[in-house]
Amino acid sequence: MSKNIIAEALLEIAEGIESGSFAKKPKIGLTISGSEHGVENMLEAAVLAKSPHYDIVLIGPKADTEFELVEADDDEAAHKKMEELLDSKYLDACITMHYNFPIGVSTIGRVVTPGIGKEMLIATTTGSSSMNRVESMVRNTVAGITVAKALGKENPTVGILNVDGARQVEKALNNLRANGYEFEYTESKRSDGGAVLRGNDVLQGVPDVCVTDSLTGNILMKMFSAFTTGGSYESVGYGYGPGIGEGYDRTVLIISRASGAPVIANAIKYAYDLVLGDIKDKVQKEYTEVNSHCYDAVIDSLNTKKPASEEAAEAEAPPKEVVTGSISGIDILDLDDAVQALWKNKIYAESGMGCTGPIVMVSEANVLNATEILENEDFL
Repeated sequence: MSKNIIAEALLEIAEGIESGSFAKKPKIGLTISGSEHGVENMLEAAVLAKSPHYDIVLIGPKADTEFELVEADDDEAAHKKMEELLDSKYLDACITMHYNFPIGVSTIGRVVTPGIGKEMLIATTTGSSSMNRVESMVRNTVAGITVAKALGKENPTVGILNVDGARQVEKALNNLRANGYEFEYTESKRSDGGAVLRGNDVLQGVPDVCVTDSLTGNILMKMFSAFTTGGSYESVGYGYGPGIGEGYDRTVLIISRASGAPVIANAIKYAYDLVLGDIKDKVQKEYTEVNSHCYDAVIDSLNTKKPASEEAAEAEAPPKEVVTGSISGIDILDLDDAVQALWKNKIYAESGMGCTGPIVMVSEANVLNATEILENEDFL
């Protein structure tokens, strides 16, 4: 026994000299069953990710490998063993596929954008932060900021993908900022600017954190990861990322069953980056911070739909006018109500769709007055 202890101590000293650090090395797990490309793909990824800075622990069927292997017969057994090893602190993080998170937890993907080769986080890519789309995207923002900070970006920039609900998300985030929660918006590279992103911005990696719903984020991940391979093999990026949510204590990162060895290897490195950045501490601190700025009240306001007044519902259109003026920044979910609000105030308006999203169209003479009304009615 004493010989084993001495041998382990000497090995740790040798590894410390080699790596330049005598701190305890993190253990990163990887479940190796379930890939569409076979166990061999997973083993190749582990070899690609090999590093003196962390140990890799495989979980799955018996295999010929240089790495520590915890045997598990199938996916269910592998996930059970993974959770046991994480909860016992034997593993610091684990990469897996086809794993179900509870509602309130969703994953932050990490991609390399093709425009200029810049890394960008996509919040989120799997799981669901909420059953309410807009609430989910607001929660995704906090999760994305948290991961960015764990990766060393102290003041990450945030952009909101121009999908349904984006303007409502922007209003909610503006309320959080007004309450004192500090973060920085990005600025679209398109001529009209703003924090709402178009496809061009995503390709260029304009924000550090791109906020969207999980289904759209999942599609983006697949496009970024497999656009050069026809979709059958994910070759680029870091995978779908860690599940993040308030109170969630496991560092579980997701990859796809279509992920190739290079992506899986990067996912292992992503996990190490998060452990090094103390992701668990960052989660606790970020949610403590945002909760101190009326986070719950902002979230609650999203779930209390403003009822249209009877007067607005019964409003008749004023005499028709030529509408060449446009007002943008209104969410598509609020577009009809915004038109009704202007009719109620005797301003003729029509709904439309511009190249940057939904618009309310009024006469040029009524643009300023209509904008003021829509701001007062909380549509802008």
